[in-house]
Amino acid sequence: MTATVQATPERLAAARKAVISSSIGAALEWFDIIVYASFAVVITRNFFPDAGEYGLIYTFATFATTYLIRPLGGMILGSYADRKGRKNALTLTLMLMMVGTLLMAVAPTYAVVGVWGGVIILLSRLIQGFSAGGEFGTATTFLIETAPHKKMFYASWQIAAQGASMLLASAFGFALNTWLTEEALNDWGWRVPFFVGLLIGPVGLYIRARLAEPEELGVQERRKSPLGALLREHWGRLLAGSAVIGVATISVYMILYMPTFAITNLDIPPTAAYLGGVVAGTITIFGSPYVGRLADRVGPARIMTWAAVAALVLAWPIFQIIVSLRSVAGLVIAIGLLGIIMTFYFAPLPGLLSNMFPAEVRGTGLSVTYNVGVTVLGGIAPLVLTWLLEVTGNLNTPSVYYMAIAVLSLVGLYFVRKRYRLS
Repeated sequence: MTATVQATPERLAAARKAVISSSIGAALEWFDIIVYASFAVVITRNFFPDAGEYGLIYTFATFATTYLIRPLGGMILGSYADRKGRKNALTLTLMLMMVGTLLMAVAPTYAVVGVWGGVIILLSRLIQGFSAGGEFGTATTFLIETAPHKKMFYASWQIAAQGASMLLASAFGFALNTWLTEEALNDWGWRVPFFVGLLIGPVGLYIRARLAEPEELGVQERRKSPLGALLREHWGRLLAGSAVIGVATISVYMILYMPTFAITNLDIPPTAAYLGGVVAGTITIFGSPYVGRLADRVGPARIMTWAAVAALVLAWPIFQIIVSLRSVAGLVIAIGLLGIIMTFYFAPLPGLLSNMFPAEVRGTGLSVTYNVGVTVLGGIAPLVLTWLLEVTGNLNTPSVYYMAIAVLSLVGLYFVRKRYRLS
């Protein structure tokens, strides 16, 4: 468990700086991910034009590779953070993110270099996935260990930053699809958000270079092999924590999948889904800090349990709204409801995971746990949903998938609350 110390002006200033530095990394990571998922149809046209009906599956398969490598990134970069310090790991992850985003922004299309365009996209996704594997765990650990009090509140800003990325990426999607011709969007418009995302990186590097290492890590004995210690001594926490991540990650990727769902299955303009993403992002930005404060008072696991039950109960009605109405208003309302569930579940999650691991393996524990959960339960969701809809033809299939993951998260929360005594 992290310790609460006196909230002196110096410690509060350090905590505010930690919020800013951590949020920048989360914003860049999620902005790149959301833009890729949001423009999946356009990317398919540019890089997999000869794949026919399987082109979209190829696009999301490339997207999924980001998540297949994330656990490896979590192991290596999380262990590096525990051995060499949070600051060094935060700088390294942000530099890698910038490289991955740059490759995506400048990648030549199939028309220029043939299949090599897809290879460059794959390389970009692999670099992005590896760096993202260490970003969340290291940044959250840094936040929790720097904050003198109200640790759930400070950790929730990681999620608010993701909401900001969702809002900004969705706003780009809405604007570009509204103001550009289809030819301009396919030719160069889809690259604009990636170049804009690159502008975040240098600011983040400047801030992170001036961070101070949290004192809590300094008083702990650093393990020679944090990963080995994690797997030997804390594997039960790793499994329970990975299951707990389910509702958070599936809510995010369900929202990210909506532009593709709108275009390919509902014949609704993608601008409707982008507008829904703006609504969900706004809810997350402003709602996460309030939910974080609530978690400090009543406990994160309790709030997440309520949210997981809501996800289980509301999944079917939410998709009935989408499928039955097939309108802009219906899609925006449904995505907004998903955004509310996501905010109440996701905002307390970083603080809960931080409290599950001791400081000497916290960076590794958070990184591996988070990325295993995100990969298995969220990152492959667009690929799975595309395949399920193709096979079944049933437009309510996504709701069943959502409910199944909600059940798994409730099982994980049961073990967290009963076995590890975290409320």
